[in-house]
Amino acid sequence: MRTTLTFLLLFLFFSPDSISQKKNKSETNYLDKVSLNGLKWRSVGPALTSGRVSDIAVNPKNPFEYYVAVASGGVWKTSNWGLEYIPVFDSENSYSIGCVTIDPNNPNVIWVGTGENNNQRSVAYGDGVYKSNDGGKSWENVGLKNSEHIGNIIVHPKNSNIIYVSAYGPLWSKGGERGVYMSKDGGKTWKRVLYIDEHTGINEIHMDPKNPKTLYATAHQRRRHVYTYVGGGPGSSIYKSTDGGSSWKKINKGLPNVEIGRIGMDISPVNNNVLYAIVEAADRKGGFYKSEDMGESWSKQSGKVTSGNYYQEIFADPIDLGTVYIMDTWMSVTKDGGKTFKNVGEDFKHVDNHAMWINPNNNNHWLIGCDGGIYETFDAAKNWDFKKNLPITQFYKVAVDNDVPFYNIYGGTQDNFTIGGPSRVNTSHGITNQDWFITHGGDGFESQVDPKNPNIVYSQSQYGWLVRYDKKSGEEVGIKPISRKGEVGYKWNWDAPLAVSNHKSGRLYFAANKVFRSDNYGNSWEVISDDLSRKIDRNKLKVYDRVLSMDAVSKNGSTSPYGTIVALSESPINEDIIVIGTDDGLVQITSNGGDSWRKIDNIPGAPTQSYVNSVYTSHHDENVIYVAFNHHKYGDFKPYLFMSEDKGDSWKSISSNLPSRGSVYAIEEDHIDSGLIFCGTEFGVFFSPNNGKTWKQLSNGLPTIAVRDIAIQRDMNDLVLGTFGRGFYVLDDYSPLRTIENKKISQKAMIFSTREAIMWEKANPLGLPGKSFQGDNFYTGDNLDPVAMINYYYNENYKSIKDKRRDIEKGLIKSNKDVFYPNYEELKAEMDESEAKLLFTIKNSDNIVVKKVLKKPSKGLNRFHWNLRYETTNPINLSSPSFYNPFAGTREGTLVEPGIYTIQMDYLVDGNVTPLVEPNSFTVSLLENTVLPAEDRKVKIKFQRDVAKMQGEISSYSSILSEINNKMKYFEVAILKLEKPMDELSSEFNDIKENYKKISTMFYGDNVKRRLDIQQIPTPSSRVGIIASEQKYSTSSPTDTHINSFKIAIEEFLPIKSSIDTLVEKLKKFEDKMKILGAPYTPGRFEN
Repeated sequence: MRTTLTFLLLFLFFSPDSISQKKNKSETNYLDKVSLNGLKWRSVGPALTSGRVSDIAVNPKNPFEYYVAVASGGVWKTSNWGLEYIPVFDSENSYSIGCVTIDPNNPNVIWVGTGENNNQRSVAYGDGVYKSNDGGKSWENVGLKNSEHIGNIIVHPKNSNIIYVSAYGPLWSKGGERGVYMSKDGGKTWKRVLYIDEHTGINEIHMDPKNPKTLYATAHQRRRHVYTYVGGGPGSSIYKSTDGGSSWKKINKGLPNVEIGRIGMDISPVNNNVLYAIVEAADRKGGFYKSEDMGESWSKQSGKVTSGNYYQEIFADPIDLGTVYIMDTWMSVTKDGGKTFKNVGEDFKHVDNHAMWINPNNNNHWLIGCDGGIYETFDAAKNWDFKKNLPITQFYKVAVDNDVPFYNIYGGTQDNFTIGGPSRVNTSHGITNQDWFITHGGDGFESQVDPKNPNIVYSQSQYGWLVRYDKKSGEEVGIKPISRKGEVGYKWNWDAPLAVSNHKSGRLYFAANKVFRSDNYGNSWEVISDDLSRKIDRNKLKVYDRVLSMDAVSKNGSTSPYGTIVALSESPINEDIIVIGTDDGLVQITSNGGDSWRKIDNIPGAPTQSYVNSVYTSHHDENVIYVAFNHHKYGDFKPYLFMSEDKGDSWKSISSNLPSRGSVYAIEEDHIDSGLIFCGTEFGVFFSPNNGKTWKQLSNGLPTIAVRDIAIQRDMNDLVLGTFGRGFYVLDDYSPLRTIENKKISQKAMIFSTREAIMWEKANPLGLPGKSFQGDNFYTGDNLDPVAMINYYYNENYKSIKDKRRDIEKGLIKSNKDVFYPNYEELKAEMDESEAKLLFTIKNSDNIVVKKVLKKPSKGLNRFHWNLRYETTNPINLSSPSFYNPFAGTREGTLVEPGIYTIQMDYLVDGNVTPLVEPNSFTVSLLENTVLPAEDRKVKIKFQRDVAKMQGEISSYSSILSEINNKMKYFEVAILKLEKPMDELSSEFNDIKENYKKISTMFYGDNVKRRLDIQQIPTPSSRVGIIASEQKYSTSSPTDTHINSFKIAIEEFLPIKSSIDTLVEKLKKFEDKMKILGAPYTPGRFEN
């Protein structure tokens, strides 16, 4: 019988400015009252290929410190020149970053412009300008929230209150905040000082290094929609101000007299009169331009140009006047002011470059930000160092396999191939870059894995280039459908949908503008539909409020063909039911395996002609279909999520209380609970326990990031995310979410079902745990070690008397009222109070306690991990190591036996235990990953525990010897101070010392022989230590050598133990005698 968490329904009134996208009068969301902090996302990486970087800001006063603006992954900071990157922007409202600037007057003041400053198909949007006054520890949004994209930010070199921002403005719609904005009060208020029109923004602003009143701004008119991109227009131009932005003039003399696209420019640091510009223009009239009179006139140096959609940025060398670098697919350089160019050299470096820092004191030293992350060169591109510890990979899609013991995760990336890797590893190092592998090149998109054979992986790159990857050999073979004889070519989307069937082995579906089915692993394809799109001529659709000429700048550049299928789902219940969605807003359904299709158009509440980002057929009812429309490329960022319960005949919105800012990308449904669904949005992931009537965000451990896709690994009940800029995330065992409903909770506490716990001994292929000797920049993703995950619920937070007093005092302080001291009885009760704890007791099948865990009572769903080990029997040591010593080992016992265990939950306060929950049982199993496992696991465990017990006993007696030695030091002083003749105690004390030396030699060995290199008989301590170190972390049977040596150790330790016990008694008697004679107190002596 399933336990159900139920929550109290209250009647609430929502204000008109509620963030909910739609009020739902029939069911209010009270899930927000429930803490789910026990469910925490695990970042598994990878950093193998990193991701797109849009800007770099190096602290001029401390070059070891710099900030990285990630196009789709927040802001990262390093204080040690890239040995470690720390995310500093994870909790803000945007993740897409266009630029980062350090205040030249105060390096603790950081400015960030959100919204990537490029215009390609996968660009994300922001919400204005942020400022930090403490080096990125905290942030404040200071305005321009409707700019969506920021080009760059400049801070006045002598007055930090003066800031200029190039607001690029919305990419997918007109209007918004665009132009040059200026603040004179450190960002508190803004004034637009340059405005072109509702279609044109400013992509760059530059300040003359010698005269801060001289400013240059490049204006760019551009627009992108699902169906097209236009990269220029009459608004594009270069502007100049000589009065700090109060007035501006065009400075286009010498530039192309046709429509212009994006302009990138820079001022030469060597001679500020010299400006360089790279100009995109219609009719192939663009090129590289130079001005020697501060922009008053321009002369074309060459026809060199890049794509304004993605590059068109230049950097002038700080030392050489004629040297300028161009960001492009292949980075190029001119040494003669733009007349000729050559590639800088990127043999073993990722291409697609966007940002550059040149060391002002050494122009051979660069930092480059590209689609593959951060690269550094010290010899002007002859050799490159890749910063392989920046996990900012942009995943379009995610898939999981059914491999055992640990499933694998696959995903296609933006410009970084298709990648696969493990969800867990059996090592102590975490998931490293070396654990990941490439299944296909190019931009990667949807992957799928054969449900029955995890070695058969389907991967694809852009425009449907599908391959079948052999995981066993690493081979791949292309299986993309090709037009039949006489058939026109297919129209492939950049991101073509792919699905494997659960009904028939070897069956998969793929789609362009038509749907394809293969029943032989892609060796051949059957076309099972006609063109299912609207068949619209995109060149008749309006851009800038009008239909544009075919000669418009970059018309349709870097845009998928319009009228393609972009989403596909086969019913897990009925193989004849297939649902697809198109990029032009249609949902089509077949109920007969593709013989005929039914068009679904104009779903009530859905935008017209909207991109169908996801369709999903239910695991529980073949009539249930989910569909998500994504309208952000029309400037509409609302979530549009719908559900049909009659196979598409009628639809209802289930967006309910999803935030109004955040398009939906993905839908997933739990395979057990028909009401439990998930959706990935522009800014996170949400779950609903009731088919979308109410939603709650799952944010613990997950930064603000776009969740482009979701997969469920059913055997493990794991939820896996493909994020666009922060790699893969795993929520281990989300099954407790199946218990959540919107009704009153009746239980005070409960323990949820515990997933089968798999145990193993962790391997150390790098020689030592963790990063071993690989250095601090060795990247490791979060691993799930061999643990039992204990999930429980408790219905209240614990607050002590002191906590309650302080809460009251905070209110008084806030109200500016007097705060009086507590009286004697109140303060005494506060100081005498024992802290309440939740006590968890784990027992084995023999009802023997193997572990006790204390947790502070915390309201909500909580989780802790048990490491599946017995406790140690070594002497208690409350101190912590003063430094990390990987050779010191870990204070932990041996692994427990496989079998059935129980866990119970009690309330502990003042020594009294009150039962809360009846014991729940769970299974612990052993991973079968060894060649010679123990024949009898119980015998093996018993031997390990016997060794551990004896090792603990030896350690205890070693501690006793140490205490005796310490006592004797005090005794010597006390005897000297005693007002009695020396010979009354010295002879007896000398006998004790001699006895101690003899026993120490038996215990530790003869130190004289050791110094003389004379061989000795091993001591029991050394025997047991060797046995423990050699077999503690092994699941093999103990060797005969171990068994025999252990018997010897037991036999030889008995007389040593007896001798120490005798010595202790003598010491006690001597101590009593000293006390009677009036000797001063010595540590450890009781006075009664």
